[in-house]
Amino acid sequence: MAEFGISMFPTDYAIQPIELALAAEQRGFESMFFPEHTHIPASRKTPWPGGAELPKEYWHTHDPFVALGAAAAVTKKLKLGTGVCLVIERDPIVLAKEVASLDMISGGRVIFGIGAGWNVEEMANHGVDFKRRWKIVKEKILAMRQIWTKEAAEFHGEFVNFDPIWSFPKPVQAGGPPILLGSQSPKTFDRVAEYCDGWMPINFPRYDLAAGLKALAEAGKKAGRGQLPVSMFGVGPNEDQVKKFLDLGLDRLIFALPPATRDAVLPLLDKYAEIKAKAR
Repeated sequence: MAEFGISMFPTDYAIQPIELALAAEQRGFESMFFPEHTHIPASRKTPWPGGAELPKEYWHTHDPFVALGAAAAVTKKLKLGTGVCLVIERDPIVLAKEVASLDMISGGRVIFGIGAGWNVEEMANHGVDFKRRWKIVKEKILAMRQIWTKEAAEFHGEFVNFDPIWSFPKPVQAGGPPILLGSQSPKTFDRVAEYCDGWMPINFPRYDLAAGLKALAEAGKKAGRGQLPVSMFGVGPNEDQVKKFLDLGLDRLIFALPPATRDAVLPLLDKYAEIKAKAR
């Protein structure tokens, strides 16, 4: 049976993470996902993939681990996800500790959604070469898995390199939290099968989801991993669409909430709860 989660940009002007987390858990949602951008360069040279003017929530969002840590403290069952964490902009040793700490504090409730990002100037501010971003993401994830699972972890790659280190806490979840890749490029499926635990596509109307699911199944079989779970991100209040996704066998649907005040968010959360109840 599919699970149902929610997602929202947790901004300084929206309903705050603690209130949203409590409301989501009270309504029986399985998970809550927060995205991130450390900043947005004022030059705005890189066009937004959404096509129109970049919404202001992209440069008003809280740090996801601070926000999810606050949510962890007031909830008991709600899973806490990054949707997505821009691994490319973070030090892997520090990030491994942040994720592991959140997993321990929450009692093993972390879902680690990751991506490589799209904003060239944003990455450049972090010293990252946009053209090499996927190679860097892969090495950082592999290095983090070593830190999560080894007493004395070490990693030697082209972009990440360190001799044996001690780093605790370790995640509560064996092997670390599940890693979901948020991407829809042609190479996504091989990447999921190689170093992630599932796929998290965005709900783009024109995207051929059936073809993506087929490609994922083929990549999983080729890698000897079998069927890999799929979480659909950015689902709206469309019951027919929800039914379509469920009929396709998706494992998790993540409903999109606007970064707005409680007066706007909570009624929509109630609507999603109704759709969830009918779907079950």
